[in-house]
Amino acid sequence: QVQLVESGGGLVQAGGSLRLSCAASGRTFSNLILGWFRQAPGKEREFVASFAGSGGSTLYADSVKGRFTISRDFAKSTAYLQMSSLKPEDAAVYYCAAAVYCSGDGCSDRHRYGYWGQGTQVTVSS
Repeated sequence: QVQLVESGGGLVQAGGSLRLSCAASGRTFSNLILGWFRQAPGKEREFVASFAGSGGSTLYADSVKGRFTISRDFAKSTAYLQMSSLKPEDAAVYYCAAAVYCSGDGCSDRHRYGYWGQGTQVTVSS
């Protein structure tokens, strides 16, 4: 089992920045793929970014490329999502997720992820 706890959400003005954190426990952190997804009201949950294990392969949704950065601190078993130049359309509940295995673009498929956090709300005011 893997437990994931997100934090860092909040209210920010458009153009501002936020950093989300995801603390993981229960399984060897370096063996997991960590992903961030988001879900806005009335919309499906969508992929944001992923970070494979110790190899460091990252993947981003086109909508966030160049603005968001995913990273991991293996010593702290924590993943981060640094969000910059936020737009109102970035507002959503952001979820951290963990997968045992995925490869390439497959890491954007939410069905690959078997473990999910409770989510953290990000609100962007225009």
